[in-house]
Order: sequence, then structure tokens, then C-alpha cells
Amino acid sequence: MAPPLPFDVGAVGMLLLKEVGGALVLAMAAGIVTYQMLKRVDNHQVEVLLTLALADALHLSAPIAAVVAGLFVGNRGRTFAMSEKTREHLDTFWELVDEILDVVLFLLIGLEVLVLPIERGWLVAGALAIPIALSARWLSVAAIIGPLGWVTAQAKGAIPVLTWGGLRGGISVAMALSIPPNDSRSLVLTLTYFVMVFSILVQSLTVGRVIRMSGGPPTATQSSPGP
Repeated sequence: MAPPLPFDVGAVGMLLLKEVGGALVLAMAAGIVTYQMLKRVDNHQVEVLLTLALADALHLSAPIAAVVAGLFVGNRGRTFAMSEKTREHLDTFWELVDEILDVVLFLLIGLEVLVLPIERGWLVAGALAIPIALSARWLSVAAIIGPLGWVTAQAKGAIPVLTWGGLRGGISVAMALSIPPNDSRSLVLTLTYFVMVFSILVQSLTVGRVIRMSGGPPTATQSSPGP
């Protein structure tokens, strides 16, 4: 067996800086350019193609870049740079794209499950991955909501509701499927499937009960499931 490679904190930090920081800068720049172009065009076919070109241009950390650019163009761009007709066509186009990609994604998920080699130890690891994922979710939510509670009023039970309402869906599996073939890929996929299935079958069906038990309003803090 080959010796494990040394862990280089500096290299990991530079990679994160490049992937995350580069994606943020690129997304903001591309979003601003696209927004300015949308303001100067009043043709829904051209504007739909501009948003499609924006989605295709982001090649660093695609999820981060897509979210940042989408927030910028989808909020400010929709309000100040698009007519009502353009917004209607844009929503129809991207809803159709979303449905098609969801079908393809879950088809790939089903095919991957058929060929995924499941070992007994992986089943134990998958069961352990569920509380670990929930604990990580709780820590990330509490680290933000907790300090905010000192300066502004928070909904009662916000932390447990947001923790339990952090549902995992197609995006988690899509990221796992994007891992290049290696010795760890099947294990990562198995853990991801365990967390996703628990999230969909248990968390999504009981989040309403958690909200009622927390004493918070039914719609104030409930998270929607992922695609």
C-alpha cells in the first residue's frame, strides 16, 4: 500500500481561495456585464440567450458562481432590466430546463445505484453520516443565528427548525457523482445516498412537526427541499 500523501494546509487554502474567491469575482463580473446587456435589450429571445450564456460561462466553482450570478441577475436584473413579457418567457424557459435536468439527474442516480458496490462497513458508515451531517448543519446554523440573536429578535426555535429543515436532494448527489473515478468515490456516493434518503423520507415528512414543537410560525423558518 502506498504511503498517504502529506496534508498541505497552504495548498488547500490556495485551492479554496481560487475556487471560491475566483468564482465570486467571476460571477459578479459576469453578472454585472449581463445585467448591463439586459438593460439595453428589449427582446425576450435575446435576453433568454443572455442568461443561458451567463450560465455556460462560469467554470470555476460552478455552484457558487451560479448562485451569485443568479442572485444578482435574478433579483436586480428581473426588477430593473426585464419587461413583464421577458420575465414570463425567462421563467418558463428555466423551469423547463430545471425539469429536464432533474429527470436526467435522477435517472443517473438510479443507474448508479444499480452498479454501486455496497459493503457492510459502508452501511455502518452511512448510518453514522446522518448524525454527522445534522451536527454540521446545527453548528453552521447556530454559528450564524446565535450571534444574530444578540442584536435582533429571532423566531422561537429557529436553530432546531433550520437544522432539521436543511434538506438534501439532487444537488448533493450531483456533486458526489461529479467526483472523478477513484477508490473513495463509491464510498462517498453511498454516504451521500444515505443522508439524502434520510433527509427526504424522514426530515421532510417531520419538519412540520418540528416547527409546531418549537412553537414557531408554520412558514417563518421552514426550508424547502433541494431539487
